[in-house]
Amino acid sequence: MLEIPWPSPLSERQLNQLDLFRNLLVDWNERMNLTAITDEEQVYVKHFYDSLAVLLTPQWQAMAKKDLRVIDVGTGAGFPGIPLAIVEPEMSFVLNDALQKRVGFLQAVVDELQLSNVQVIHARSEDLARDAKFRKQFDVVVSRAVARLNVLLELMCPFLGQNGVGFSYKGPGFDEEKADGMRAAKKLGAVIQEELTYTLPLEMGKRTIVPFRQTTPVPNAYPRKAGVPQRKPL
Repeated sequence: MLEIPWPSPLSERQLNQLDLFRNLLVDWNERMNLTAITDEEQVYVKHFYDSLAVLLTPQWQAMAKKDLRVIDVGTGAGFPGIPLAIVEPEMSFVLNDALQKRVGFLQAVVDELQLSNVQVIHARSEDLARDAKFRKQFDVVVSRAVARLNVLLELMCPFLGQNGVGFSYKGPGFDEEKADGMRAAKKLGAVIQEELTYTLPLEMGKRTIVPFRQTTPVPNAYPRKAGVPQRKPL
């Protein structure tokens, strides 16, 4: 088990859960394409540490954690949702992905790690955000999906209730997306806040987390139909 300085102290149980998650990820990855990163150091740093880096933001630290509802949009192989659910057991998490194979893997992880605070849902996020059981029902939305910020905001914002907070995980080139993101946020009733840029342990590069707050309800026109936000970004 790799020893690195975590964004927040982890218990032995949490470290063991992360290690079991890594073993499942590597095992399942031999049968289906979950991640290009399988080396132990890189999994711990580029997946686990990076997922937990949101704990460093003032917005996350200011929240009363108990009973908060969080949704991870486009969770993929479970990042950042699974590591966050491990370290925040009193918060409830929904992991959303559009690919059934990945959902099968995520459910196996949830069962094996006994994560009673996690629900896995197979759906396109554009469709899920129009379901009354999910639209405006979350305190927090996170996404580490690979898309520009103006696209991600349209997929993320509709899940947030009034004054809910979102966190978009970005690479070091966020400055190129900032203006487009701010324009999209204005249309969606959100306000982008100051980003946090941090350096990964073991000199594995820089990353940025972009927080935003939902100040007014998202107009009913959003999100647009599946695929449109990507083809015609706000």
